[in-house]
Amino acid sequence: MKVKVLCIYGSPRKGGNSDLLLDSALEGAKKQGADVKKVYVRDLRISGCQGCDGCKETGKCVIQDDMQDIYHMLDDANVIVLSSPIFFYGLTSQIKALIDRAQAMWWRRKLSKSSKDKKNNHRGRGYLIAVGATRGKNLFEGAQLTAKYFFDALDMSYKGELYFRGIESMRAIEKYPKALHKAYDFGGKVVRDDFGQRSTNR
Repeated sequence: MKVKVLCIYGSPRKGGNSDLLLDSALEGAKKQGADVKKVYVRDLRISGCQGCDGCKETGKCVIQDDMQDIYHMLDDANVIVLSSPIFFYGLTSQIKALIDRAQAMWWRRKLSKSSKDKKNNHRGRGYLIAVGATRGKNLFEGAQLTAKYFFDALDMSYKGELYFRGIESMRAIEKYPKALHKAYDFGGKVVRDDFGQRSTNR
């Protein structure tokens, strides 16, 4: 059975550094036999969470926009890889809107799992690829925490990350072929780890 990998591109800029890194990771995942799907958040119409508690009783969001299709894709994936440039020490507003709308899935998880089961994430694995222009020590901390709790809402475990500092101009990552190769290897490892985990749980 193939591992289903969903790649979520969070950059507002087409063909930027985080796009290229996730493209490389995607190719690595494909090489390992994964079934890969892509979502470009910049091309979607996703409203921010209204905090209306409309999902509290049902685990379903009441806002009708492109996010309704994304819910199905999130449910179907065994592995999700987010990519984003770092804006003001966090993820982009485009991908953050998608993440905030996962509140509905958090309520669904809370409604469907026992108190004991809520301590564990059973449904899959999540990863983060991020790239930032500066070299600040805490550059990726905010993005990592957001990604971690996004995956938790999806009943998935946060399992790793790939970070690159000091990369700013458009497509600058192409000057660092080792970085792109590292992303390729990362994508392959994501799939191998998922295969291994599922084999162990049989």
